[in-house]
Amino acid sequence: MERHLGILAILCTLWGALAMLVGASLLLLSAGALAILFGPDGSAVGFAAGVTATAFAVMGVVALLWGGAHVAASVLLQRRQPIGRFFTLGLAIVNLLVLPFGTALGAYAIWILLTDEGRRLFEQHAPTAGLI
Repeated sequence: MERHLGILAILCTLWGALAMLVGASLLLLSAGALAILFGPDGSAVGFAAGVTATAFAVMGVVALLWGGAHVAASVLLQRRQPIGRFFTLGLAIVNLLVLPFGTALGAYAIWILLTDEGRRLFEQHAPTAGLI
């Protein structure tokens, strides 16, 4: 199960990096739409360029946050932090809706993290109660 957890951490990092790349691309597209808005033909296409710039900017920020969350979850998984298990499970449930690769990643994460062996990997590193 250690091997599967390592693979899951790598896949979460790659998924997060890809999402952040998409986010950066969308922000650049937003900047292009803003350039059209403030260019010489801005009055003719003002509404469309404004809506496009806003939509790309919002989607870009969401993609950057989504990717950052996956990279952070991956780091927590690699450190065997119990909160990383719960964080990754939450992301995995949402990933099930992102066809086709998010569904595969979400199902794989749920399979690994909800098995008894997967739970034990995180219980070993949990802080013991009573230590001051």
